[in-house]
Amino acid sequence: MGTPRKASLAVFLLLFVALCHGATSANKKTTYIVHVAKSQMPESFEHHAEWYASSLKSVSESAEMLYTYENAIHGYSTRLTEEEARLLEAQDGVLVVLPETKYELHTTRTPLFLGLDKSSDLFPASDSSSDVIVGVLDTGVWPESKSFDDTGLGPVPSTWKGTCETGTNFTASNCNRKLIGARFFAKGYEAMLGPIDVTKESKSPRDDDGHGTHTASTAAGSVVTGASLFGYAQGTARGMATRARIAAYKVCWIGGCFSSDILAAIDRAILDHVDVLSMSLGGGSSDYYRDSVAIGSFAAMEKGILISCSAGNAGPSPSSLSNVAPWITTVGAGTLDRDFPAYVSLGNGLNFSGVSLYRGNALPDSPLPFVYAGNASNATNGNLCMVGTLSPEKVAGKIVLCERGVSARVQKGAVVKAAGGLGMVLANTAANGEELVADAHLLPATAVGEKAGDAVKKYLFTDAKPTVKIDFEGTKVGIQPSPVVAAFSSRGPNGLTQQILKPDLIAPGVNILAGWSRAVGPTGLAVDNRRVDFNIISGTSMSCPHVSGLAALVKSAHPEWSPAAVRSALMTTAYTAYKNGQKLQDSATGKPSTPFDHGSGHVDPVAALNPGLVYDLTPEDYLGFLCALNYTEGEIQSVARRNFKCDAGKAYSVTDLNYPSFGVVFESSTGAVKHTRTLTNVGPAATFKASVTSDSPLVKVSIVPQVLSFKEGEKKSYTVTFTSSGASPHGNAFGRLEWTDGKTVVGSPISISWF
Repeated sequence: MGTPRKASLAVFLLLFVALCHGATSANKKTTYIVHVAKSQMPESFEHHAEWYASSLKSVSESAEMLYTYENAIHGYSTRLTEEEARLLEAQDGVLVVLPETKYELHTTRTPLFLGLDKSSDLFPASDSSSDVIVGVLDTGVWPESKSFDDTGLGPVPSTWKGTCETGTNFTASNCNRKLIGARFFAKGYEAMLGPIDVTKESKSPRDDDGHGTHTASTAAGSVVTGASLFGYAQGTARGMATRARIAAYKVCWIGGCFSSDILAAIDRAILDHVDVLSMSLGGGSSDYYRDSVAIGSFAAMEKGILISCSAGNAGPSPSSLSNVAPWITTVGAGTLDRDFPAYVSLGNGLNFSGVSLYRGNALPDSPLPFVYAGNASNATNGNLCMVGTLSPEKVAGKIVLCERGVSARVQKGAVVKAAGGLGMVLANTAANGEELVADAHLLPATAVGEKAGDAVKKYLFTDAKPTVKIDFEGTKVGIQPSPVVAAFSSRGPNGLTQQILKPDLIAPGVNILAGWSRAVGPTGLAVDNRRVDFNIISGTSMSCPHVSGLAALVKSAHPEWSPAAVRSALMTTAYTAYKNGQKLQDSATGKPSTPFDHGSGHVDPVAALNPGLVYDLTPEDYLGFLCALNYTEGEIQSVARRNFKCDAGKAYSVTDLNYPSFGVVFESSTGAVKHTRTLTNVGPAATFKASVTSDSPLVKVSIVPQVLSFKEGEKKSYTVTFTSSGASPHGNAFGRLEWTDGKTVVGSPISISWF
């Protein structure tokens, strides 16, 4: 009798715990963003805020609004249970209730490399270039950086409607004629993770991370002579648009960047009248009507604001892109022609080239004992040099070979140092291949590619008393080939709409020198007590602000151009081959890169000023694109904040969107696909002829008409028909379409896929 009774009691307790857990889960509140149809506000309310408050109270007595949105979306954000959110979404006038999304940051020589130094006379030196305002959504700004010096700048543009908010370690006097605005948005962050600890980060626009200062100064930093990181990359640091103004919007904190805060910042930036929005962050890929960055960017685009976003650092995996909406300019990363070599010399006479930004106490001239981390640890993943995995008695006084993966590169060096190691060789694995990214390590260290790493391991496994020397060579320029596509740069195809070829283009994103926050060391590690004014870091986070700043330059030269026209100019003038005629290379493979890697190619700002022809787009064109995706009226309204009914009598097609590139998709191995485009002449009257190349003999491409004669300002359309006689055995094919008048080339990449 005792056993069954105990069993019954156990079952009862399990059920009780399960019910309690279920009740707790059901009552758990999280942040939601509520999209409403503003036009459906009942007449009994005088203002939308009253309507929002009333509808919210009908489902929750305790819920309060975090933000109300007027520009980026129509609606508000609040804290609700799952059931309350469901009830709210069922109400009249509520389009959709979306859960909070967490986004992550995509963490002197550049102007020279891009040709900006030689061609300054081509860019406006008038007030037009200093009237352009670049808004940067990031971790805030370190206002004392010399990159934000306002010497030589005139009054703040009269169009500016923003302000300089005060908070922890930040006052209105921190802004000037260069850094004209600074705001912070933390309500969403605090609602999810609790109050900000001001002993760890500033509840203000101040940048305690460094990332935001780096991106802002890359886009539009002032000229700073004698800039370097510990003497590396010594020279003049400057942003892409040195006379443009900067407005910093802090949306990212220690715990990440939340969509409710990002939307609030975009909402405010639109009202503040920025001209360009730069966002080096991403959160995966979801339908456009569920993606807060895409939705907010649509509203900004409608106001004439160009939005530049990082493609992501999830390469070289295919379909790894973030920020793929066609009204966003999606930027991948390439290398510069500058490197920071640090050589590994083994005891057997073999030498390997690595990279490092270490500057500190030198190692002895004589070789030092060398050990493989996997043999100096009792952990199964000891080779990765994770915290607490190395045995000090096996590491002390030695150089340690660690392998990349899981933890940060600089963190591995800190682990070696803590265990008594004198230095580190960091080896790439297959995931990183031969791509080398330099770091300001805390101890003498260098990073080597996969092949070198394998050779070093072989030596360590076969030599009874292995030794090694690391020699630091400083800064080298003129590295060739350059640029190459960074292995980490996220790749196409576009996972949402493959007919929209992404990324759009690449820009410098590897080992970039720019301004930094003095609240944190160059590695970002808590144990790093060093403080610097400039730092060298890598990521599509760095390539994005290059394009943001270059877009500001083009906008200042052509203030009447739409965001689509500015992007078109940057895309159609981008280059896909080196001066010797060879195609751009992919660092991940060592082979020629494709449009899924580099988009239209590497940005060429001087050529972009005079593109000859542009592919322009209006908000109505994008609405037609959403119709082609068979979006419902409610889904379209979530994106566009207006009532729009697709014309039932019209045949919408994504291939008709006037995009500067071509994503060709065959639904079977044979068939024909048509794309229509319209070109606008932004130069003098001219006649352009079309040509096309393709790497697949299975696809025939015809262009009608093949010749277009333009008057000044005239628009003309053409059709491209792609006919497939069979699927490529490689899965994808690529090509290029060009229009030229003999002087100017207007180029468009082509990707071809079969399903």
